[in-house]
Amino acid sequence: MGITEKMWDAITTVIRMNDKVERLSGTVKSQQDKIENLAERIIRLETALEIAMLAKTKKPSRQLEHKE
Repeated sequence: MGITEKMWDAITTVIRMNDKVERLSGTVKSQQDKIENLAERIIRLETALEIAMLAKTKKPSRQLEHKE
């Protein structure tokens, strides 16, 4: 194998690796977006749970009756 062939193989390998890194970067970005979306959903669920638990533990307040 001559030096030219070795150089060509090295350049081709770098180009292939660059393509793989770019695709991986896109995948990581997509996964990060999904994780952030799930985190937001969990926060909303926790809030709803806390509100439900507070509503259950509090005594019902007396409401004023409307007199006609």
